Amino acid sequence: MTTDLKTEALNYHSRGPAGKMQTLPTKPMTTQHDLALAYSPGVAFPCEEIAADPSTAALYTGRSHTVAVISNGTAVLGLGNIGALASKPVMEGKAALFKKFSGLDCVDLEVDETDPTQFIEVVARLEPSFGGINLEDIKAPECFVIEKALKERMGIPVFHDDQHGTAIVTAAGILNALILVGKRIEDVRIVANGAGAASLACLDLLVSFGASKDNIIVCDSKGPIHTDRDNLDQYKGAYAARTSARSLAEAMVASDIFLGLSVAGAVSKEMVASMAAKPIIFAMANPEPEIRPELVREVRDDAIIATGRSDYPNQVNNVLCFPFIFRGALDCGATEINEEMKRACALGIAEMTRKAAPHTVLAAYGIDKLKFGPDYIIPKPFDPRLIMEIAPLVAEAAEKSGVATRPIEDLGAYREQLRQHVFRSGFLMKPVFDLAMRNPVRVAFAEGVEERVLHCADQAIRQGIAKPVLIGSVERIEAKIKDLGLALAVGEDIEVVDPHKMDRTTLSEDLHKRIGRNGISPVEADRWVRNDRTVLANLLLAHGKVDAVICGTGGRFGHQLDMVEHIIGRKEGVRALSTLNALVMPKGTIFIADAYANLDPTAEDVADIATLSAEAVRKMGMTPRVALVSHANFGDRPSLSSAKMRQALEVLRARAVEFEIDGEMHVGAALDPIQRKRAYAHSPLTGSANLLVMPNADAAHIALNLLREMGEGVSVGPILIGAARPVHIASQSVSVRGLLNLTALAAVDAAGSQM
Repeated sequence: MTTDLKTEALNYHSRGPAGKMQTLPTKPMTTQHDLALAYSPGVAFPCEEIAADPSTAALYTGRSHTVAVISNGTAVLGLGNIGALASKPVMEGKAALFKKFSGLDCVDLEVDETDPTQFIEVVARLEPSFGGINLEDIKAPECFVIEKALKERMGIPVFHDDQHGTAIVTAAGILNALILVGKRIEDVRIVANGAGAASLACLDLLVSFGASKDNIIVCDSKGPIHTDRDNLDQYKGAYAARTSARSLAEAMVASDIFLGLSVAGAVSKEMVASMAAKPIIFAMANPEPEIRPELVREVRDDAIIATGRSDYPNQVNNVLCFPFIFRGALDCGATEINEEMKRACALGIAEMTRKAAPHTVLAAYGIDKLKFGPDYIIPKPFDPRLIMEIAPLVAEAAEKSGVATRPIEDLGAYREQLRQHVFRSGFLMKPVFDLAMRNPVRVAFAEGVEERVLHCADQAIRQGIAKPVLIGSVERIEAKIKDLGLALAVGEDIEVVDPHKMDRTTLSEDLHKRIGRNGISPVEADRWVRNDRTVLANLLLAHGKVDAVICGTGGRFGHQLDMVEHIIGRKEGVRALSTLNALVMPKGTIFIADAYANLDPTAEDVADIATLSAEAVRKMGMTPRVALVSHANFGDRPSLSSAKMRQALEVLRARAVEFEIDGEMHVGAALDPIQRKRAYAHSPLTGSANLLVMPNADAAHIALNLLREMGEGVSVGPILIGAARPVHIASQSVSVRGLLNLTALAAVDAAGSQM
């Protein structure tokens, strides 16, 4: 299948509402009184407070957690000077990354002005609106002038990410690489190819860590920048070297470190071979590096290599830095991002890499361990520790250097607050998708003609997470594909199993053996295989013809569950199948069990559901905090239902489960520690519960659908727990996105990897 990335990207950006960002109010505005508070006359009171004391703007407005991403479009990605308006999709994307990774609000501003003086004037006058300014995609040397002037004029952080974000991540990687090769930064010889903003910022930061300018040679398009060259501006002139080298090849002889921020293919194998022992090579040109790692390996097996690409180890990615340095800076009210904060950020990233990586990172990259070494000197971009480790270090450095106007008093509590953000960010499924991509397996879709299934199959192929096997009529599937305008080719992209054209003998006989004593004759068993797509899909799974099954979009859940029970069965030790749903909401991720499989579970069943669900939550990278919820709150309204939940708690305590759990309790007490403490001061449950185990399917289903309909979050599930093989039963109302989530979960399970 040929993937039309351009069409897909344009459709992605144009789907309503167009673009990637929107603005939502944070306070209720449902009554006349709400409006009186939000606007006139109530709004006058915070205005008066701010007029009397400008620092209270952080208390009464969103300024202190809002960043502006500002560009004039003169140096956009690999597109060059495309202008302010054309740069807007990139700036919206940067704003979205700020929100997703750090939780900071962000506004993109495209300024149609290329004159540095006028641009400076426009941006400087925006200071009352924002807590920080992220300059983006502004060409050199104007970017140096602009950033310097704005930092001098403005009392908020101003940060040109193209320069300093790259420098911070590069410095972190270099510091770690030097530890591995046993060299001191004061002694190494550095050659940089590229004399733009990012390259010079990298060198400046390395010098602040101890690198000697006498040991640095910078090359531009004309070769090494040396003291005999004419017409050097002040920025390049600062790195004019006393050297006889007149080419990059000559400069690289006996060098210890190569920094590439230039063009593809600028470095040859011969140049690499001429470097000193244990060379460090950062080839960061994008999308094609100065030299590919495999070419380096052909001549140097002792090299440590980093690139800007995600398909090689050690990706230098600014997203490791900018969301978190701004988060720390804004949270402490920093007036600038200074050298101390940049150094703290780089050191924090470097130190974090030297610690054992968490399970979520291992799952995302399909590995058993991630150990500090030549192929791991920089963290992975989706490491959840970044915000919890880097932002506090930045805030602490801001306070020590005297630029924090609101120092953070309790860094431990601050880290916990940041930890809560990690799973509010909407990345719950990201590690699952990444792992599925590493070993795509054959996933059977029982309702192969269904429109949502076909769209899901298309997306599964585009994203490389599965090999779809569709059950249904070949003619109908091909007609539907054509009608939907999908680029799916039967026999190439997707496999179709047509129950009316296949040899059903073996499967029919097997089904009769399994359920014949339920009054199902051989003829009826064959009829089931021919007519019931769920039956056929599960038989294909049981016989190893496919690796996982997704069913449920076209039938009753109870029937689907019965077929899974009869054909696939349960894992050893599992007494009953159950389901788990996740809702990624703006205020956090909530898991709910069990809305589908167990209508009125016993106390023992509830204990089993809690245990299996907690295990599933842990596999998805979260620490389970389990609340057994009820209409009663710690015994205030005894009933059969609340007694069941309390008995379930006793069962779990007798089992000595290794996760936090308490109940019975109200949902409010589960989610709010203050309410919980007010009701019962000795609860062992800490923080906000993230797994709510309901007393019956009625309560679970009502809660799930109410939250889903009223919320703005992403729904994942139902996730079927306890089946002997990977199978999920989608709800009949499932979206394409929901099907795709289940596909990724099933694929990972089938690949035999833990999430």
